[in-house]
Amino acid sequence: MPSDCISYQNSGYFSKLIVDYLNQSPEVQSFYHRFPSIENFKDQIAEKNVNFPSEHRKTLVASLKNQYQNFDMSDSTLSHIELLNEANTFTITTGHQLNLFTGPLYFLYKIINTINLAKELKKSYPDFNFVPVYWMATEDHDFEEINHFQFKDKKIVWNRESNGPIGRYSTEGLEAVFNAFSIELGPGQNADFLKNLFKKAYLEHQNLADATRFIANELFKNEGLIIIDGDDSDLKKLFIPYIKQELLEQKSFKTVSETVTNFGDYAVQVNPREINLFYIENTLRERIVYENGKFLVNNTTLQFSEAELLQEVDNHPEKFSPNVILRPLYQEVILPNLCYIGGGGEIAYWLELKSNFEAYEITFPMVLVRNSVLLVSEKQAAKIDKLGLSWADLFSKQSNLISKKTKELSEFNLDFTEQKKFLTNQFNKLRDIASKTDASFSGAVKAQEAKQLKGLENLEKRLLKAEKKKHQEQLKRIIEIQEQLFPNQSLQERKANFSEFFLTEGESLFTTLYGSLNPLSSDFSIIPLQ
Repeated sequence: MPSDCISYQNSGYFSKLIVDYLNQSPEVQSFYHRFPSIENFKDQIAEKNVNFPSEHRKTLVASLKNQYQNFDMSDSTLSHIELLNEANTFTITTGHQLNLFTGPLYFLYKIINTINLAKELKKSYPDFNFVPVYWMATEDHDFEEINHFQFKDKKIVWNRESNGPIGRYSTEGLEAVFNAFSIELGPGQNADFLKNLFKKAYLEHQNLADATRFIANELFKNEGLIIIDGDDSDLKKLFIPYIKQELLEQKSFKTVSETVTNFGDYAVQVNPREINLFYIENTLRERIVYENGKFLVNNTTLQFSEAELLQEVDNHPEKFSPNVILRPLYQEVILPNLCYIGGGGEIAYWLELKSNFEAYEITFPMVLVRNSVLLVSEKQAAKIDKLGLSWADLFSKQSNLISKKTKELSEFNLDFTEQKKFLTNQFNKLRDIASKTDASFSGAVKAQEAKQLKGLENLEKRLLKAEKKKHQEQLKRIIEIQEQLFPNQSLQERKANFSEFFLTEGESLFTTLYGSLNPLSSDFSIIPLQ
């Protein structure tokens, strides 16, 4: 297998904002508090320790125990929950949507990063405890993003009407999905494990939040993963003061709007609204808007005066759901959290939020770009070696890769740079002559130069095309291996589901990932499978 390393910055799959963040460029330093390094956790621990109320710990522990009531909680997870009572215990958190059967592979990578970082911090700071947390995005409402997963070349889809918070969705109707997936899996011990996991999750639990908790718990309970659902009345009570400020002062809109005006050429991931809260009730989740002196619930007839809405917040905080701008604040209010781990897109929107945290006087966490991973089978590795490909080759755009390999396979030089340089020198001499005559001759020289250079470029393209045809069999094999590893010119981790690899690797898939992923590394993790 190739020995070259690919950094996130050179992979071609990260935005300019994330590349500059990873490089700790001066242009982005105002958008974060502390960069995630082992050394910087010392000050992050000290600051969070001062700013996190002890009474929040009691509520958090009680809520977690209540959420786990009907689940097989491991001794490791229970121990981690109990540790949260202690002032020297902190969380490392990741979050994810409730994708059907975990969705894309990076669900695993996020959580394993969280677990591995907690372990690494314990070694560096033995006087403190660090527990991994998975935040379930139960209050999201974009069903189309989570109702499917990819198994090999098959898209497994759950079709149903969608409305309201996803975590509350009934799992009714998933038996047909289970049957279709079972056929695709076929026989075998690993296939039976996956079938059993799917069946127990979705056919033996009433809603999507419980089904997702079951899967994550089964996969990670031995590592002590804590799974938290923010759609919780007691946890929302801790957030009441911030809900009221958001409704009355619209702090988030002001602070985040100001930040994104300073983004310059960076793409803005999310834009704030005047009020960054939804109102939820049963299957309803709609935005709260302020119009003509009244608070309205969008697309309904519900409306409140200021006094009525504040009373509703006090009586039913669970009916107020933070959107993407405010959810991170909610998370950091209820968790003694030091670091959030997410993908490039997530970290990009977190970088918009630091000033909002400052306005609410909540410690802004470190934000860490999760490991990106490419899983490579033994057979694929052998093909890569045989074709003489580097990882830089395989990460490049397909058109660039094909042109590069065609030039390498050709018996002669397909680059006409030397000929173009020679031609340009000849026309420079002609221009000297032309300058001593009339202007019309100079124009003719210039036109002829452009024509000749264009002709050379066309010849170069025709020759490259001819050579591509000559070496089409070899190029076809190169394209095939790239498309296996980068389906639809995208990252494997964004397309494939873990079940495809578990089917052949079994439990060793997790063992390999735990042993291979270094959360603080910014190199692409290319992992060979046996």
